[in-house]
Amino acid sequence: MKLKVYTDRMSQPSRAVIIFCKVNGIQFDEILISLAKRQQLAPEFKDINPLGKVPAIVDGRLKLFESHAILIYLSSAFPSVADHWYPNDLSKRAKIHSVLDWHHTNLRPGAAGYVLNSVLAPSLGLPLDPQAASKADKLLTKSLSTLETFWLKGNAKFLLGSNQPSIADLSLVCELTQLQLLDEKDRVRLLSPHKKVEQWIENTRKATMPHFDEVHEILFKAKQRFEKQREMGTVPKPGFQSKM
Repeated sequence: MKLKVYTDRMSQPSRAVIIFCKVNGIQFDEILISLAKRQQLAPEFKDINPLGKVPAIVDGRLKLFESHAILIYLSSAFPSVADHWYPNDLSKRAKIHSVLDWHHTNLRPGAAGYVLNSVLAPSLGLPLDPQAASKADKLLTKSLSTLETFWLKGNAKFLLGSNQPSIADLSLVCELTQLQLLDEKDRVRLLSPHKKVEQWIENTRKATMPHFDEVHEILFKAKQRFEKQREMGTVPKPGFQSKM
């Protein structure tokens, strides 16, 4: 049976899984679970992921969720996957796990929390939360500094001093690409102090083209929509900034 991937391309972890499959020639059926329509809460989907989140996969009898677990499984289960994505070398694998664990408690809540509470919430039927946006902004800024000074070592193109991308590079870059939804000045404020981070994002994008841009097309369309709404004054600026 062909692999089934349950996703919403507005979800950054979903995009990472889709890009990974496409780059590595993994055949799959993509099944849309619309977060805006709250389809992740439908009983049919919760039979696959009881936590009601995307992405999730079904591969034969296996039902699996959490994007990092999915990426690790796909790297191990499909022989078409190049070794650099999740190396056989156990020490290299362990270091990739350290990045992924750090991501879930630092970069992800910072980036996702900031975008949600400063821009995206109304499209999901939620209110903007200036206080939560301010807290996430601080965590995101700290996380970007850690990326710049610790995880991106020397002049290497990718994380952990590597010259080829791993699943950690793809997961984290898809996370940061979500910042495209922000007002341009706000996005520049966050990223421009971190030149190594900006170059690493571009390196990962180039390494996964043309799939990276194709899978992110929905995000860029949403960006254009938000920009038009801002011009019309119908989308609030991040609340904590407007009160400064």
